[in-house]
Amino acid sequence: MTERTYHVDGELVPADEATVSVDDRGFRYGDGAFETLRVYGGRVFEWDAHADRLERTCESLGLTHGLSRSNLRGRIDETLAANDLADAYVRLSITRGVQPGKLTPRPAVDPTVVVYAKPLPRGGLEGESVWDEPATLQTVKTRRIPDEAIPAGAKTHNYLNGILARQELYDADEALLRDLEGNVAEGATSNVFFVREDGLHTPATDGSVLPGITRAVVLELAAEADMPVFEGRYDPTDVREADEAFLTNTTWELRPVATVDGLEVGGGPVTDLLAGLYDRRVERACYRE
Repeated sequence: MTERTYHVDGELVPADEATVSVDDRGFRYGDGAFETLRVYGGRVFEWDAHADRLERTCESLGLTHGLSRSNLRGRIDETLAANDLADAYVRLSITRGVQPGKLTPRPAVDPTVVVYAKPLPRGGLEGESVWDEPATLQTVKTRRIPDEAIPAGAKTHNYLNGILARQELYDADEALLRDLEGNVAEGATSNVFFVREDGLHTPATDGSVLPGITRAVVLELAAEADMPVFEGRYDPTDVREADEAFLTNTTWELRPVATVDGLEVGGGPVTDLLAGLYDRRVERACYRE
């Protein structure tokens, strides 16, 4: 297998030479922002939405990196070309860079920017799933960090919350986190949807929930299909007793949930419909001229 090439601070370098300083604030404090993107047919899916969210994260952190979105997109394109990838996973990271070992950041930022890419199967109508089987979901004791502590809409390098949640799993592969009030928030790396007789439900993003890009696309597709959609506050029992449930994130797209806390739920016609509409959206946006 050909060694992968990374993009580090404006330079393409072999993976074994791709390094970041131990004094980088992203390493020291998790002081950085990132986006995970899917590339289909050489095209970054929902680039503008990802770039908008990255900007919002950097604003939340007060991280003024001074790079345009066209500059960042150019680095992604260069990384894909260097690795000869048309269908891929891409992670774009921006940290506050190397600064003296003090918690208080300096306003002037010389950012560290890293782009990493690896191959994934084709998406769209002829695509293959990146997950082997439906998810098994388990409600965990670890709670989602409240928006008042760390902005819920910010994708930062600090993923300790999700790591601790995943460490609790004993017979499942994704954690179901609740907020401090006990309401369903999200998975460790995913947004949660479930289906009842009255329509499609998902936790509202005005609380401790990251507004996922795939989540937003699914809501658009549901609206276009005239599907009743509800965003609100839910108890884990609502998910356990649902007719269908599925998870969304950029890598998984739509992943059905087989069980919640050991109780069978599964996908179904609504999940299948939305997954098919998502595939068609990808096909139109990325594989058709």
